[in-house]
Amino acid sequence: MRLKLTIRQKILYYILGSAFIIFSIVFYFISSSSRRLAYEQSIKLTNSYARQYALNIESWINQDFAVTRTLAAAFMEYKQMPFDQWQKLIYPMYNRVILTTPHIDAYWDSWELSNLDPNWTLPYGRHFYIVYKQDGIYKTKAEMRSLTGDPPTYGSMKSAAKEIIVEPYTSELQRGQMMTTLSSPLLENGKFIGLIGADLILTRFQQLVNTIKPYPNSYAFLLSYKGVFIAHPDSSIFKKNITEVLPEFNNQHNILAQVQKGKAFSFTHQNNKGDRIYYTFEPIRIGNTQTPWSIGIAVPVTDIMAQANRSYNTSLFIALVGLLVIIFMVYFVSNNITLPIKKITQILNEFAKGKIVSSIDISTSSNDEISQMVEAVSASLAGVNSKTSFAREIGAGNLNVDLALLSDEDQLGKSLIEMRDNLRRARDEEEKRKIEEEKKRWTNEGMAKFGEILRQNNNNLSLLSQELIKNLVWYLNAQVGGLFVLSENKETGDKTFDMVAMFAYDRNRVMQRSYHFAEGLIGACAAERDAIILKEVPQDYIEITSGLGGINPNYIIVVPLIFEEEVMGVIEIASLQELKEHEVQFLKDIAKSIASTLHTVKVNTLTAELLMKSKEQAEMMAAQEEEMRQNMEELQATQEEAARKTLELEGLVNALNAAAFVMEYDTKGYVININDSYLNFLGANRDDIIGLHHAENLILSETEKASYDKMWSDILRGNIRKHKTRIRVNGQEHLLLETYTPIFDHGGQLLKILKIATDITNI
Repeated sequence: MRLKLTIRQKILYYILGSAFIIFSIVFYFISSSSRRLAYEQSIKLTNSYARQYALNIESWINQDFAVTRTLAAAFMEYKQMPFDQWQKLIYPMYNRVILTTPHIDAYWDSWELSNLDPNWTLPYGRHFYIVYKQDGIYKTKAEMRSLTGDPPTYGSMKSAAKEIIVEPYTSELQRGQMMTTLSSPLLENGKFIGLIGADLILTRFQQLVNTIKPYPNSYAFLLSYKGVFIAHPDSSIFKKNITEVLPEFNNQHNILAQVQKGKAFSFTHQNNKGDRIYYTFEPIRIGNTQTPWSIGIAVPVTDIMAQANRSYNTSLFIALVGLLVIIFMVYFVSNNITLPIKKITQILNEFAKGKIVSSIDISTSSNDEISQMVEAVSASLAGVNSKTSFAREIGAGNLNVDLALLSDEDQLGKSLIEMRDNLRRARDEEEKRKIEEEKKRWTNEGMAKFGEILRQNNNNLSLLSQELIKNLVWYLNAQVGGLFVLSENKETGDKTFDMVAMFAYDRNRVMQRSYHFAEGLIGACAAERDAIILKEVPQDYIEITSGLGGINPNYIIVVPLIFEEEVMGVIEIASLQELKEHEVQFLKDIAKSIASTLHTVKVNTLTAELLMKSKEQAEMMAAQEEEMRQNMEELQATQEEAARKTLELEGLVNALNAAAFVMEYDTKGYVININDSYLNFLGANRDDIIGLHHAENLILSETEKASYDKMWSDILRGNIRKHKTRIRVNGQEHLLLETYTPIFDHGGQLLKILKIATDITNI
């Protein structure tokens, strides 16, 4: 099948296709070589980083080992001296060494007792001395250790008899920091006689590792001989063994075995997320020990390839720019040749299909037939496009658009202008209809709204008034409103219009709340029985206030509330803007419904008041009856209680009369009553005793008489007194124990004196 290609397509396909194939081959070869070279250089750079920092750590630890070796050599020189003198010379050396090695936590020495004491024959036991740091202060301690046997750690050092770096451990004294110990043996003729040790805090290695970042997302870590992470940026792995936290990773690449052999090795590992990470390990050989450490650096392959990718992207960008330049040049040449013909052909095809092109953008510098064709087509398009734009604007609702006629014979333009004018008239009529419908809808909704308010609150004048005036102000978009209701003084017959509800009034303004007929706007409205509208409101009439200040209303309307020719009240509305005609008519219409409801509320209120008074009178009569019944019951109970107490009192009196002598005196001391027991005791008649003075028949000395008179004075003052009295009855002398009790009335006045006496002659 033979393809139909235009001249422009042939130029583009043949020239650009050949250039693209050649360009792609060359670019692939160069970019592949550069990416491979960049990757290899990045790997070498990562390995050199690991080696450099491994040498740094070796240097640090070996410097500390050199100190222990020097101390061991110095101690051996002074060993020939007596131990006491040796201590005085050697131990001050620690102070000078500590000043030059502040990163060392402690220096110590341990001497076998068998070397110090010829009488010590046991293979264990040692003298231990240490200078250590605690809370930033150096302290010393000397003591005897291993007296019952060597501990495992010291025993391994002793049996090895060579330099040892102890596996990292956590120090409780240094608050959980990781530490290690460097030890140098003290040998005499090949015999182990002691150790010199230094305890190092490994914090500086963690700080060093944190600074090792050859690439943005790379990190470094430090492993001990037995696989403990001495330093690692991940706190969950730090201080733990690689065989415990990363067993699969360790087994897959045989990491710990190669670390213990002191080898440098590297590999690429793919993690669970699918990321490829390059790992390189460099050994750290410490002193003369056989337990090397290893430093590792992990770099994501994406970071390693970042530079190569940048170079690749740069090359790709340059290649694409070059290719685009070629495409542009070929495209430009082909366009200059084929574009005018193609566009004219396309426009003619569009016209044939009934489509209209917005513009023809063909620039020609020649005066050939193509140029003339372009000018003719451009002129035709300009006229059609102006009419198309005109039609679109009208379709979008813009009826104010104008159209410039091409000539007086432009029939299409004239028809379009006539269509626009007809649409304008139809639009104006539709807008008027919508406005009228909106007014009717607003009025109907308002009538329904206030009809519901009138139905819900027709039994409470106060609540009804508040709801009416509040919703009227809101619905009319006014600012101030008040409702005045006709009230009559039952005593004077005076009728006034009193404010029962207000909304948005300035509460701080002293306002008149009650009007008579023909008084003020309210009274005038009621008297004229018609609405009053003020469009020029006095400045001091009322002020509408808000949080930002106050302003006077510009419009006042007062509408009477008339029911069956009777004015029930008046509504006053104040607004900043004038109410429209349909709003005023709505207010007048709703006033009729409000007046009818006010009449109903007044009738209901009067009926409720009559019912309430009837109910109150019935309740009052019932309460009076209940009160009388309770009073009768209380009176009956009081009488019963009085009778009971009378019986009790009579029993007490009878018992008292039988058991004692009872006599009553008036306030002057004369007998007014005496019981039968006392008369029998005296052997006298009642008439003989009544009227006698209390002092008769008493045998008293002068002293006793004075005391007796004082006693009676106390009794007359209201005090109860007891007294022993001797009297002579039928020639015999008797001794009586008497109790005198004053008796008072309800007013506190002394009525009489009661004496109760008992014969105690024979007691």
